[in-house]
Amino acid sequence: MRKKLLQPLSLLCLSILSAQAFAQSQEDNATTTYPSTYFAEFAPITVNDMLNRIPGIDLVLGTGAPTSNNANADRGLGSSAQILIDGKRLAGKANEASSQLNRIAASEVDYIEIVRGSSSDLDVQNSGQLVNIVLLESLSRSNISTEANVTHFADGTLEPGGSLAWSGQTGRLTYLISGSVASAYEHIESFEHSLNADFSPNDTIAFDRYRDQTNYTLNSNISYALTDVDRIAFNVLYGESNPPAELYRTVTNLNGPSPVVSYDREDIPSTSDNWEFGGDYEHSFSSGNRFKALFIVNERNTETLRERYVSTTPGGAETKNLFLYTESRYAERIARSSYTMNLREGQGLELGVEAALTTQDSGLMQGVLRPAGGDPAYGGLTPVVLPNAYSTVEEIRYEPFAIHNWQLTPRMSLESSLVAEFSEIKQTADTNNKRDFSYLKPKLDYRFNINSSLQFRASLEQEVSQLSFADFSRNTNERDYDQVTVAGNTQLEPEEILKGEVTLDYRLPNDGGTLNARYFHYEYDNKISKIDISTPTVIQSTNGNIGSGATYGIILNGSVKLGFVGLPQALLTAAATIQESELHDNPNLLVDREYGFPPYDRGTYRVSYRHDLPQYQMNYGLTYNGRWSGGRILFDIDNRYNLAVPHNFTAYVEKVGFAGLTYRLEANNISNYESCPKRFRYDGKISAGIVKEYEYACSTTGRSFAFKVRGNF
Repeated sequence: MRKKLLQPLSLLCLSILSAQAFAQSQEDNATTTYPSTYFAEFAPITVNDMLNRIPGIDLVLGTGAPTSNNANADRGLGSSAQILIDGKRLAGKANEASSQLNRIAASEVDYIEIVRGSSSDLDVQNSGQLVNIVLLESLSRSNISTEANVTHFADGTLEPGGSLAWSGQTGRLTYLISGSVASAYEHIESFEHSLNADFSPNDTIAFDRYRDQTNYTLNSNISYALTDVDRIAFNVLYGESNPPAELYRTVTNLNGPSPVVSYDREDIPSTSDNWEFGGDYEHSFSSGNRFKALFIVNERNTETLRERYVSTTPGGAETKNLFLYTESRYAERIARSSYTMNLREGQGLELGVEAALTTQDSGLMQGVLRPAGGDPAYGGLTPVVLPNAYSTVEEIRYEPFAIHNWQLTPRMSLESSLVAEFSEIKQTADTNNKRDFSYLKPKLDYRFNINSSLQFRASLEQEVSQLSFADFSRNTNERDYDQVTVAGNTQLEPEEILKGEVTLDYRLPNDGGTLNARYFHYEYDNKISKIDISTPTVIQSTNGNIGSGATYGIILNGSVKLGFVGLPQALLTAAATIQESELHDNPNLLVDREYGFPPYDRGTYRVSYRHDLPQYQMNYGLTYNGRWSGGRILFDIDNRYNLAVPHNFTAYVEKVGFAGLTYRLEANNISNYESCPKRFRYDGKISAGIVKEYEYACSTTGRSFAFKVRGNF
């Protein structure tokens, strides 16, 4: 670990010295303020409409962050957030601040702050930049925001949607109550052809999948100022979706003297619901010190049944050959409290503790067609004995923490924090296992305002990943038609990650835009990847700890107003991530070492153009998202999967028109992108290098168009 610490630590120290050497004498305010009058000419409906006019907002909201491969990185709450409302974080996770941006009316906003500094006065740790949305203070105000929309999909399907939000203030009470209905309809068309090892034709598969999903959401945020120094707030969310799917597959076997065709049909009914309730309390003392306490209770439930039928003629007699039932309940109980004090001029200290109880119950039942006979509980098929199919995983975690903010000079600050994590993970049901973990997680965040436009940031952090509970027990495999389930691993341990980052952020004069460059280097211990758990009769793998690894790269962001070419209301935004990863050792799948690990493939890029025409009360924009060629490669014990290099081209046009409403037309996947991954299957283990089948598949969802009407009342 000492060697791994030297490179990021040396980088941090050298960067601090370099920033000081190039410093100028000009002092800087690390906060940029946009009053509501700044946005008036654009006729915004919601806070999101206002934020979209701020250069570099994608970077502030985290679009340019390096990718994370931690599937459960949001377990617990933590001390960081990117969006504050009236200087406060919301006591929610699924119902957190970013989900409110389309629900808060623009007319409710007094001003918006982009905060580049760190301070004990902030309600959270500022990991980069954050947005503070300050609402108007009034004895009484009320606003209703509405939206109605309809989306046309490539197969001719029309899906309606809409939302209604009521926000306002009455005396000391501030409220936001909203509901929405959103379509998540999807139709995927795919065609796959495969070759045998000698490149002779093997088979073709024509595939159609329909998912008729509608998401229903109700939520509310209510805060009340008990006194001038006491505030309470509550946060409630309920969501529901029943995403039934149908799948049709035509398989043509080309290995015989003449093609043999079979037809598969799958019914996949599913139900899903989630709810969340949170609350917080804050008391401010006359000394300026603060006490905060909050809690969050949430739950997510999902059930899915997959039944496959096969026939030899279209619409002919069918035979069921697969029954697969999965259920999952995920619940969190979180409490967090802290006390923030001013130590002396320019220094603040926050002491606190977070406790969380996280539980996941999961179950898996599989039935197949065999002569042995059927079981009604398995859809009339023969049950398959699946080890570790039912599981309850419970984690109890305590995190005492201390955060110290030090304003070293008017232009220089240092935030240091130390978190101690103590946790117990217990697994019961088919497998019984209990383990204890303890970690120290220090972090340093240094900021230097070189001048009024240029800021330098450097951070060094020891992080511990959160294990995905889905990896503990047997689960379904959505990527591979030939492998229905995958094994679990009850002995997984968290990854330990040493993170070093250096950032330069430049604000162009006269609100002309922003330029940002960030270099990151992460060192991993206990890296999780595929490990070999084969038996003499069965070749199989699971996720396990394999050793050490590293990822590094640079992230570039630019958002520039085009006034210098005569288009002062046009905004050009571009971002690029160039990254690489490597595994230092992997005793199980040595080929993995050459290709690194997901999701740190070659990187991504994005270009967008937005043009406001206030004189016509109109704006339009284009966005292109892509990924560098070279793509992402996934390995398993017996196959290699080269993921496609996705891209998406979108556009919109929006205008304020009849009755003062805003009308918007959106187009998605204009280029009609096709995803074309490749899979190589091996005869035995991949390490033997003997390919038995090459699969090439292309799929598309087609273009879609949405028409939206929005307004405030």
